[in-house]
Parts: sequence; C-alpha cells; structure tokens
Amino acid sequence: MNSVPAPVSSAAPIEVARRFVCARLGARALAEYPGPLPTSLDEAYARQDAAIELWPDHVVGWKVGKIPQAWADIVGEERLVGPIFARHVQPQLPDQCLALPVIEGGFAAVEAEYIFVLKYSPPVDKTDWTPEEAAGCVGELRIGIEFAGSPLATINHLGPAVVVSDFGNNAGLLLGPAVSDWQAQSLESLSCETFVGGLLVGRGGAASISGGPLAALAFALNRCARRGRALVAGDLVSTGASTGIHDIGIGEHARVEFAGGVVLPCVAERALPRGLLPRDGLPC
Repeated sequence: MNSVPAPVSSAAPIEVARRFVCARLGARALAEYPGPLPTSLDEAYARQDAAIELWPDHVVGWKVGKIPQAWADIVGEERLVGPIFARHVQPQLPDQCLALPVIEGGFAAVEAEYIFVLKYSPPVDKTDWTPEEAAGCVGELRIGIEFAGSPLATINHLGPAVVVSDFGNNAGLLLGPAVSDWQAQSLESLSCETFVGGLLVGRGGAASISGGPLAALAFALNRCARRGRALVAGDLVSTGASTGIHDIGIGEHARVEFAGGVVLPCVAERALPRGLLPRDGLPC
C-alpha cells in the first residue's frame, strides 16, 4: 500500500528555511507563514541559520533591527540581527539611483541607515561587548539604505521571532559614502530625512537609534558570537532604521537626504526569479 506523506507539523528549522529560501529565489510571495510560528528567538535563529546554509551566497555582514518594547518584554531582547549577503550589497554614489527588487505581494520597505565597516576581526569567544569596546573594531562609518524585504507581506505583524526566521526581513543594502571623522561628531549632527513618492515620511538620524549606532554594533557582536557566527574584518553592520521603516511599492521612488547634502535615491522594481537553486542543489 502506498503511504501518504504526512502534513508538515514540526518546527524543524530546515523545513521553514527551505520554503522561505525557495520563495525568495523564485520571487514568489507567501500567503502565510510557511510552517508553525517560532515560539522563541532561539528557535527563530535556528531557522535563520538553516536558511543561511541554503542560500547560494555568503554573508558579508548583519543588519540590526530594534524590537518594539511590547515584544521585547516578551522575547527578552531589545534587538535582532539578520544576514546581509554579498550579492545584496550595492555600492552607491551620491545621486545614483539604484533598483530594489520587490517581490510582488510580499513586504518591501526602505530604512535610512548608518553602517559600520569592521577594521579588525573581533575575538570569536567574546560575548560581552560594550559600545565603547565595539568602537575599537570599526574602520569606518558609512551612510546607506537598508532594503527590508520578504516574501511574506505580514512579516512585521507576526512578531520579532518571525522577522528573525526570514533573514531579519533583509533583502539588500545600498552602501553609501563614509562619514568623515565620525567619532568627533555628535550623534545629533548625523541627521537624515527619508522621502517616498516625493513625500517626507521620516526624519531622524544616528541619535534616533536606541543607545546610538555603537550600541547596535555591540549587540550584533554579542548575538552573533553566541550563535557561533563571529564577525570578521571587512564585515558590515547596518545599525537600525534611523527614520523608521517606510513601505515602498513597485514603481515608487525613494530617497534619503543625509546631513552634508548627500542624497541617496532608489526605485522599487518588480523582482524576477533568480534562476538559482538552494545550496543543497535540490530543486524548489
């Protein structure tokens, strides 16, 4: 007698990871979360780790996101991290308009970012970084735009564990120029404004990031080291949405105007299937 496959009912990391990875590679939206919801951040990071191993690219950095206080009280952490992949990083010159590949029916947003580039590889076993210690690892601070994106339109409504499980809701990074003499500048002087569709949708800057960008860097160093994914020299750390998270639709233009007159524009375009397989070589 032929057996009938049982429905997926476990929360095995690889099952959910493969569904997210295949949806991203195929530029296909997901109508609902592809499995049982993760019940903890540790479970969510296990799914993220499984997806990283499946994704056909290598990690060159991490995005840091702030967890809303109501959720932070539940999950026990104030921030989360997600991987940034090499082919998702687009170096950007001022006034150069770059494209963001949006999965139709999924989630897409832009975030004004301050991004550290590490000069030194941190010790792999150190998990108690302070912001002051983290500063010693930094080579430069850059401005840029995080492209927050997922096949799952409701990702941000389902809580931080769901966000973590799908690459931290990251789909790319536009890497702008360096901030000169950043350590001598006040956080308040590092300001920016975000526009979508020509309208001002957010105003803030480095001072808007809880504890400042170095606190976000310290969190990334600690969280990644505890997972066995210590950062290395050259890695990027995008420190958080400094003007908020701003939805963007296919065909819409956005720009971030940073202090000093630097403008980084971008446009959302419909994502196309990548024509790639997961790293295990199995078809989606």
